[in-house]
Amino acid sequence: MTYRRPQYKILINRLAEPRRFIQVVAGPRQVGKSTLVQQVCERIDLPVQISSADEPTLRGAEWISQQWEIARLKCESQGAILVLDEVQKISGWSEAVKRLWDEDTRKKIPIKVILLGSAPLLIQRGLSESLAGRFEVLHLSHWSAVEMHQAFGWTVPQSIFFGGYPGAAALIADQDRWVRYVRDSLIETTLSRDVLLMSRVDKPALLRRMFELGCRYSGQILSYTKMIGQLQDAGNTTTLAHYLELLSAAGMLTGISKYAGEAVRSRGSSPKLQVLDTALFSAMSGYGFEEAQVDREHWGRLTESAVGAHLANAAAAGMCELFYWRERNREVDFVVRAGRRLIAIEVKSGRVRDALPGMQAFKEAFKPDSLLLVGGDGIAVDDFLRMPVESWMNRG
Repeated sequence: MTYRRPQYKILINRLAEPRRFIQVVAGPRQVGKSTLVQQVCERIDLPVQISSADEPTLRGAEWISQQWEIARLKCESQGAILVLDEVQKISGWSEAVKRLWDEDTRKKIPIKVILLGSAPLLIQRGLSESLAGRFEVLHLSHWSAVEMHQAFGWTVPQSIFFGGYPGAAALIADQDRWVRYVRDSLIETTLSRDVLLMSRVDKPALLRRMFELGCRYSGQILSYTKMIGQLQDAGNTTTLAHYLELLSAAGMLTGISKYAGEAVRSRGSSPKLQVLDTALFSAMSGYGFEEAQVDREHWGRLTESAVGAHLANAAAAGMCELFYWRERNREVDFVVRAGRRLIAIEVKSGRVRDALPGMQAFKEAFKPDSLLLVGGDGIAVDDFLRMPVESWMNRG
């Protein structure tokens, strides 16, 4: 039985509507964007033209026109589907797509267009400017613990350690091979073909060390000044902040800002480093699955990173905003804001009997709607990771 992600039905329904918007399927590398679109195209009874720009040598905008013309030739009275994969890698892609889309709109040619790529990089290349009013985004995040269980029968501890990359699932019985796959096919490919190829990076070696540092310190607050002390030839804090933004855009590593109730103060805070998939943490750690579970401190950090990744992927999909909070020696692991609702979340890997001063201080300062303890005497980690973030936001 073939597993289909929840976004499958959403895209099916969108394409069943009259031709209104360009569909942008966006998310990190190797989370199933191409597979999802292939499944959808097999379901819809229309001619399909699928083309990919994911090549070492960047193509020009004329390539888009060529693929579009092929789709036009396939187009019958009921229409056709044109899929352009990794389209953000083509210089001037958004202007070319706008011109061709508008031509078809005027001539009433019923081609339905799907663009695949990384959401932040797409937007940076002109999606929101050149194609304003012509597109809607369907975000694909890393796979959740529930999806890995449904597709591969994984337990939550397996998802905590091995993360949410479906392509690596068949390799976990041979952990050395799994590590090589994650390092070579996921980490290196993303850095070299998505980040370095698409953005100006004056110090590629520093970018790689920044990623390694982020994996090592995932779940910890680290000022840019301290990062400079950890990295050789680190340049200035502006460079590091930019590189962290690039890694976040690629779906690898993000920096969570401090919650202050004021956006300006939040942006200026020291980031809490957070991998967006715990496979990256584990592959860089040197620990095996069984060894990681025995080391309680390491497993606690990995568990907190799994909770953070669960929340961060929801934030990347636009479901909420994610922060941390710290004032002197009082800290809250995660602060989630969705509209006017505010939730503080503390993660504990062991049993908790004493008070949580950070949560109490945050409650007094900001009066959140809910205080959640994950692990210990609170919500079981398994239960928290099995439920979508929006379900917790709608409680109490």
